[in-house]
Amino acid sequence: MKAPPIARLRDELQEAYQCLERPARLMEVCGTHTVAIFRSGLRSLLPEKVRLISGPGCPVCVTAQRYIDAAIDLAARDEVIIATYGDMVRVPGRNGSLELQRARGADVRVVYSIRDALALAGAHPKCEVVFIGVGFETTAPATAAAIKEARAGDIGNFSVLPAHKRVIPAMMALLDDGDVPLDGFLCPGHVSVIIGADAYRPIVERHRMPCVVAGFELGQILSGLTHLLRQIAGGQAKLENVYQVAVAPEGNLAARALLDEIFTLGTAAWRAMGDIRDSGLDIRPEYERFDALRRFGLTLGKDQDPPGCRCGEVIQGRIAPAECPLFGEQCKPVTPVGPCMVSSEGTCAAWFKYGNAG
Repeated sequence: MKAPPIARLRDELQEAYQCLERPARLMEVCGTHTVAIFRSGLRSLLPEKVRLISGPGCPVCVTAQRYIDAAIDLAARDEVIIATYGDMVRVPGRNGSLELQRARGADVRVVYSIRDALALAGAHPKCEVVFIGVGFETTAPATAAAIKEARAGDIGNFSVLPAHKRVIPAMMALLDDGDVPLDGFLCPGHVSVIIGADAYRPIVERHRMPCVVAGFELGQILSGLTHLLRQIAGGQAKLENVYQVAVAPEGNLAARALLDEIFTLGTAAWRAMGDIRDSGLDIRPEYERFDALRRFGLTLGKDQDPPGCRCGEVIQGRIAPAECPLFGEQCKPVTPVGPCMVSSEGTCAAWFKYGNAG
């Protein structure tokens, strides 16, 4: 089916807006949505009563400081190769960053997939290769597949520092806390491909919170926002999916089965949000030799966020980046203080790059 023209979608958004009797605060949960919204200039075109709030959808940003510190400490060990996605390299920790450790002589490699990390393990049999497993349900199946492949191939020098997280418990935690008033969720497209649209039903039913799953094209975002405004104007709370071309109600059953095979649900630490039950994906005991926490006997310390950094409040939608006193001053992309300015999906980075409209 051919997508409606953008002009028509924009008109439909305006029509839905005209039916609002009060301002609407909508949270885009996904960092990719945040960047797409800024890049398109959509924020500056939204009606006055509609406010978009960025949520905890940047996996690097929500990773607790204790995991960052553990990765940096591992990098300092002899005969250890750290394999990580690029966004993690410059995230500041208690003792610098992975980038700084690399400058000091540590072997830190940026990889484009976890399979690159497996290849490193095969090419360097005398070294321990540790993959930094950060990400939501979108990237977790690839990590699960690599762990399964490593066991099948008896790759003994490969492990994962597990920090994968689940989106739904974080959304629930925001609503349970109640400090950030919200009227609806624009739900993430990539994650929803894996977990399915039906995964958001508990949010709708428990909190009477409108949820709309949408993709990342401008037309998809406009359609998703329009559906949310219509629900709010009509006093409804429903689950809707405007991204049916990619997202099924049940999600990707094969990927979900793989996650269940390799991981078990656990309590995970989120930056500034604390420990959230069942939000983590812990490596099952039968695969524990591929769990870097157990393999290296790591004990995660306390979180010590950078002084003055309000990244934790930004990812919860409590403040906008410009309300942080460090934003644009001490904290810039070339000199980041917190992960929200480092990651390509970080809200602070998007505000700095595209302007702080909204």
